[in-house]
Amino acid sequence: GRTLHRPHLRTFRDGWRTLRFYMLQSPRWTFLVPGALLGACGSMGALLALLNVNIAGVVFDAHTLLVSMLALLVAAQLVSAAILAKTFASGEGLLPSDARFEKLARVFTLERCLMAAGVLVLSGSGVVAWQALHWAGAGFGSLDYSSTMKCLIPAFGAVALGVQGAASSFLLSVLRMARR
Repeated sequence: GRTLHRPHLRTFRDGWRTLRFYMLQSPRWTFLVPGALLGACGSMGALLALLNVNIAGVVFDAHTLLVSMLALLVAAQLVSAAILAKTFASGEGLLPSDARFEKLARVFTLERCLMAAGVLVLSGSGVVAWQALHWAGAGFGSLDYSSTMKCLIPAFGAVALGVQGAASSFLLSVLRMARR
């Protein structure tokens, strides 16, 4: 109802800035909870696919496993973002310190995370190499699609999760350096 001058607020810009501020103040609800839910769904889908479950005519196979692996990769990224955001916000005084979070930070050190990441990368790479040898043994001909993909999809996911985990661990270590 202004008649003398235009409103000074920009609906989208100012609304986004407010929403962004609220989201950044709560990394648990912005990243952690959606990541955990997506991870649970991805794990369930992967388990159904790896066990060849058939429910009411619905077959959970390699395609389900592929979508489930994508869900697990996105979930890992969201959980990583939650941890990094919480660390940064706590270090800058934007969020209060959390004793449980600090205890977890002492358990999951850079070295331990890098070892876990290394195990994921090496085991995934090993499965890929094993499948390549199996393919070579078959004269580089066609292989059973379902069984091959059920080995390769988790292996590729393990490599991706390992690399992602190592990179996130380094960044987390850098963020924690300033607080020591």
